[in-house]
Amino acid sequence: MDLNQVTIHAVDVDTCVEFYRKLGLRLIVDSRPRYVRFECPEGGSTFSIHQVDEVAPTGGAIIYFECDDLDGRVASLKESGIEFDSDPEDMRWRWREARLRDPAGHEICLFRAGDNRRHPPWRVTD
Repeated sequence: MDLNQVTIHAVDVDTCVEFYRKLGLRLIVDSRPRYVRFECPEGGSTFSIHQVDEVAPTGGAIIYFECDDLDGRVASLKESGIEFDSDPEDMRWRWREARLRDPAGHEICLFRAGDNRRHPPWRVTD
């Protein structure tokens, strides 16, 4: 099994399209104002936005995008006008993370984990 795509809700899809394009995602389906889908710049995963009248609270969901050059990506995004809740920081679980929110209020974590994403020293073995 492989994760194919994550879909979020937004009232203003156009504003979100601009935001996610700045993050580096490539628009591959454009059925605005109802639906859009992006392709991640690496790997085969896709990310979509479905238009709704009202966005429900996220319930603690966080969208994670891994970046090879996290610090450079954050600096570039800040230069383009994107605001961050937190700058890149080394976490105790061996990831480097920066946090922000999209225009619909969804929490996003840009991170760099390398091998620690799937193979941390504490990984459970069968």
